Amino acid sequence: MLVSAFMIIVLTIISACGSNGANSDKTANSQTPAPTAVEESRTITHAMGETVVKGTPAKIVVLTTQGTETLLALGIKPVGAVQSWIGDPWYDHIKDQMEGIEVIGDETQPNLELIANLQPDLILGTKVRQEAIYDQLNAIAPTVLTENLGDSMIENFELYAKALNVEEKGQQVLADYNKLIEEASARLGDKTKLEVSLARFQAGKARTYYKQNFAGVVLDQLGFARTEAQNKEEFAEEITKEQISVLDGDVLFYFASDRSGETTASDTAKEWLADPIAQNMKVNKNGQSYQVDEAIWNSSGGIIAAKLLVADIEKYFETIKP
Repeated sequence: MLVSAFMIIVLTIISACGSNGANSDKTANSQTPAPTAVEESRTITHAMGETVVKGTPAKIVVLTTQGTETLLALGIKPVGAVQSWIGDPWYDHIKDQMEGIEVIGDETQPNLELIANLQPDLILGTKVRQEAIYDQLNAIAPTVLTENLGDSMIENFELYAKALNVEEKGQQVLADYNKLIEEASARLGDKTKLEVSLARFQAGKARTYYKQNFAGVVLDQLGFARTEAQNKEEFAEEITKEQISVLDGDVLFYFASDRSGETTASDTAKEWLADPIAQNMKVNKNGQSYQVDEAIWNSSGGIIAAKLLVADIEKYFETIKP
């Protein structure tokens, strides 16, 4: 009887200890929650000031066609993007990568309601297009704007890569692009000494393009000479039909800014280049005048288009002698 009583007491003590241990564990667990990851905040300086961006944004809205190509080149798919200037709704050279991305208007009129509904982590745009609505955009999500477009592709790419927290990947993409430029320039050799002229045709008018535009920058990177009339650190200047001889050179590349389904710009190009003044130009007499893809050479303005532009240039110069 004494043994039995003793065993009962021992078992009771063991049971009590076990129970208290379990309760202690539960209490400890409730007082020490699992640590959560802290998103690092970064301050991005851009055209409108400074914006704080947390961590690596996952849901991106992009308000320029140039910016869309930046994201795609970085392996990032935006949740929303402005439609391309040509195409329905995307440029042919990127449309196979744009499935599932919501159209949120165009660069000049992005739809704020659609943008808000997407609940983005980050909005990327440009001051030259969206300065007036910056405060509204920034109220939706942290917003980073470039100063301009066109000739500032590389700087804009670097700014976006920084905002997206993928600077290392961005550096690699730019290194690959620079290698492409270097190799293409070597293949072109003395052909880069030929003086290149650039022009843009719109309905009823034309512009002579200088060096500070998208195609002009790529030509400069490749080391091409420009005509005396176009060898200026400026963007472009409108000309009349009577002034078309300013487009003369060793080679003329021109693009026509037709909207989808229209040919009015191309019709203007044909009319002006058929004019007797134009027919007397050296470039036409030598058969070195080429209409090129407007999306690639001008309006898209992104790094994907830049690579295609380099390939285009090499293709045209295969048959041109220095």
